[in-house]
Amino acid sequence: MKSISKHFDAARHVSGLSQFLDDMSVPEGTLHAAVFYAKMAHGHIKRLNTAPALAHTGVHAVLTAQDIRGENQIGGIIPDEPLLAESDVHFWGQPIAVVVAETAALAREAAHLIECDIEPLPVITDPRQAAREGKLIMPARTVETGNVDAVWAECDIVIEDKAESGGQEHLYLETQGAFAIPTEGGGVRIVSSTQGPTAVQRAAAKVLGIPMHLIEVDVLRLGGGFGGKEDQATPWAIMAAMAALRLNRAVKLVLPRQEDMRMTGKRHPYSSDFKIGLTKDGKILALEATFYQDAGAAADLSPAVLDRTLFHCTNSYFIPNVRATGISCRTNVPPNTAFRGFGGPQGMFLVEAAIYRAAEIMGIEPHVIQRTNLLRDGDTFPYGQVTERCQAERTWNEAEQTFELASSQKRVAEFNAINTLHKKGIAVMPICFGISFTNTMMNQASALVHIYSDGSVSISTGAVEMGQGVNTKIAQTAMSIFGLPEHCVKVQTTNTSRAANTSPTAASAGADLNGKATEIACTALRERLLSLARTELACSEGDSLTFSEEKVWKNGAETNLSWNALVQTAFFQRIKLSEQAQYATPRIHFDKATMKGHPFAYHVYGTAIIEVTVDCLRGTYEVENVQVVHDFGQSFNRTVDLGQAEGGIMQGIGWMTMEEVLYAENGRLLTDALSTYKIPDINAAPKQIDVRFLDNSENPMGIMNSKAVGEPPFMYGIGAYFALMNALKASRPDKRFLLKAPMSPERVLTALYEPIAVAVA
Repeated sequence: MKSISKHFDAARHVSGLSQFLDDMSVPEGTLHAAVFYAKMAHGHIKRLNTAPALAHTGVHAVLTAQDIRGENQIGGIIPDEPLLAESDVHFWGQPIAVVVAETAALAREAAHLIECDIEPLPVITDPRQAAREGKLIMPARTVETGNVDAVWAECDIVIEDKAESGGQEHLYLETQGAFAIPTEGGGVRIVSSTQGPTAVQRAAAKVLGIPMHLIEVDVLRLGGGFGGKEDQATPWAIMAAMAALRLNRAVKLVLPRQEDMRMTGKRHPYSSDFKIGLTKDGKILALEATFYQDAGAAADLSPAVLDRTLFHCTNSYFIPNVRATGISCRTNVPPNTAFRGFGGPQGMFLVEAAIYRAAEIMGIEPHVIQRTNLLRDGDTFPYGQVTERCQAERTWNEAEQTFELASSQKRVAEFNAINTLHKKGIAVMPICFGISFTNTMMNQASALVHIYSDGSVSISTGAVEMGQGVNTKIAQTAMSIFGLPEHCVKVQTTNTSRAANTSPTAASAGADLNGKATEIACTALRERLLSLARTELACSEGDSLTFSEEKVWKNGAETNLSWNALVQTAFFQRIKLSEQAQYATPRIHFDKATMKGHPFAYHVYGTAIIEVTVDCLRGTYEVENVQVVHDFGQSFNRTVDLGQAEGGIMQGIGWMTMEEVLYAENGRLLTDALSTYKIPDINAAPKQIDVRFLDNSENPMGIMNSKAVGEPPFMYGIGAYFALMNALKASRPDKRFLLKAPMSPERVLTALYEPIAVAVA
């Protein structure tokens, strides 16, 4: 397939013509909703008085848990999360009531008038404390291979330590929002900014007390998601729908930025222990890890996130003896949720921290241990899957040669030898990331393709466009099969009435699943039309027909039969011009009882070399270079893939360096605005990002032999942390620094000059 270097939404985005939820026209008389939420992290509701709000100008209703007709429950994996708090609140920002008024401003004014007395209860914000007190989302889970306990005696070096990684705010440009319109027969149409239309539909049916077929959920596009709209878009959509059905009016609910930050969950912080054993030449024989996951006040997607942490705790390395235990801890902060990488980054950070510490104590560079233990074909992951088409060594070798790693390391060492106030650090970050939902059932998608009588093509799938270019790739699939230009193909909004029982657009699987379904449907239509074309062109048995440039080609030569004429003929002859198809990822399976199986369709590999410079007097730093060889498979849109890689790298660097989510001891979010929560800006961007496409990488499990690209590049950002650690080590070789991320400038300065670091033994 010919690669197209274009994102089909690009022109609309830069010209301001792309429509998002808040741009859509709503019916005359639409009402607006605001949420009244808890101003305490844990407590018992003693009194709730909504009368002052109801009496406020323009207010039509104030809805509480008592107004719910169905079940007050939106928990997906574990039913432990009410839509609206009833007797107790469990996090600061938990919704208690919904105020519906003529305008959004009036609704928010009225919400401030609600009186709520809450009796305080103990607050927990530390996952280790939650574990000690037995406050768990579910029983601990363990992935194990080999015999960890028996092998420690064979190790020349055994090291124990802990590593901590922080949360991360999604900070999508478009905040959470939805609007709902009542439909005849007691139904409702919901337009939602969600990655999971079916998740909204399913939960809404439970809360509203009506069947799913009376609920239509429609999504045009999102202004960013990053996982934050996979499950956490659901409550706002249901609140709008609940109000719409109650008042028989259209209702719109869009969260202001600060409320969005206060009320929604983040990337899961982890506090983890590790024990690693190696031979004196750097071969890792054993790894034992215990992950304390801060799940927040409810399960949300934490069990699935924790599974992926366990699956990725060995990253790109073959370690024959592994025991990794995950403990999902219930705390009094908003339920943490999906975020790009979905638990994988936290697992990878731990093994890289263990390697860093081992190299430090052994007196060698971390890359020596990394290179020694890279995966090869036939190696088995701790969860039982065997590596196939492994590109770990290839990407490492190409990065090492292309970017002249040895020369860069020598240059960094020479700089550090003659500079005192500035130090450079360089780190290598290999990645291996599995592609598929770890819940096997979710690895399915459908597509509905119509060819209209004028030759134009309409495609409906379950994929949600959120800037990542999935609609572009789906359109390209049809364009390639039918030989059509862009203007002939339209990917429709994501709608539960056209594509039912969809999986969320997540796990980097949106293009693979929905693209494969589109490919199956389009291929069936193509064969149907080519069969007609053979008759129209009086072809003999050996003749070959194809579509290209809106024409039918015979034996490589253009015929006088156009695409439009062929479609018209098919229509007149009553040949079916629509096709629905389903794709279910083959081979994958996983047994949660044994924690073994083949959960991933394939793995994505890559290697990054990252260089930083630290101002040791101020604690500030610059990321100089990010140089990457990445396994894209056979990319069929390099512009989209490169954009995803660069964006993922930048977001990963932000997580590891400056993005710090902070809660007060009473559970109130301190970093609830752009003045207190810092993300990378243009000044924080690396001076150079150079992403090279690995050549000759085939992937029959991906759409058009490509590989998923949404999440894997995020993990390269972990290398920035260890580059900074290496720079700190160059400045203070006498100290052993804590393994704690993010490495903000404040933490750099503290690490260098305060006695929080421990002398090297």
